[in-house]
Amino acid sequence: MTGAYMTGLGVGFSLILAIGSQNAFVLRQGLRGEHVFSVCLTCALSDAVLILLGVIGFQQVIDQAAWLEPVFLYLGAGFLLIYGARSMWSALRSSEALAPAIRKTASLAATLGICLALTWLNPHVYLDTVLLLGAVSTRFPGSELVFAAGAVTASFLFFFSLGHGATLLRPLFAQARSWRMLDVFVALVMWAIAGKLLLSA
Repeated sequence: MTGAYMTGLGVGFSLILAIGSQNAFVLRQGLRGEHVFSVCLTCALSDAVLILLGVIGFQQVIDQAAWLEPVFLYLGAGFLLIYGARSMWSALRSSEALAPAIRKTASLAATLGICLALTWLNPHVYLDTVLLLGAVSTRFPGSELVFAAGAVTASFLFFFSLGHGATLLRPLFAQARSWRMLDVFVALVMWAIAGKLLLSA
């Protein structure tokens, strides 16, 4: 059982460490100090649900309803293009609007709405957390849920470390230029992922 847990922990970390739209959003929220705990918890719980779906057998659902895959693909790509444009627009705004001391704080509902969309409308999330982890879990017959627990632990550790650890970078982001650079980075990440999704359609 320990082997199953540690494998789930290792595979979970290896899949989630790559920079993606969800991670970029968590990093940005951590730097801004806005709803950090709620965002981290939402991402981690979403991952937990998806991982459990994979272990339980989400692949069977896709096999029975193949139309779900392209629907998630186009919805996800569209959302990423729009969110990327929003970030780029933010980068082009005045320096005062980007200054941390006077920025507007988004509501919790709006922030979590974006967080959930970045998570559940991203087809790659299903590939990683559902299909891949679900497939690897079959290597541990009878201990699939232990494997899932390891992967879930990786998600919780990563998101809370990323969100709350970002505070260490706040002195750097006290400058408006750093915020603009971050917004440009987020926009490019969103657009790159959207492009990959559309090219794979």
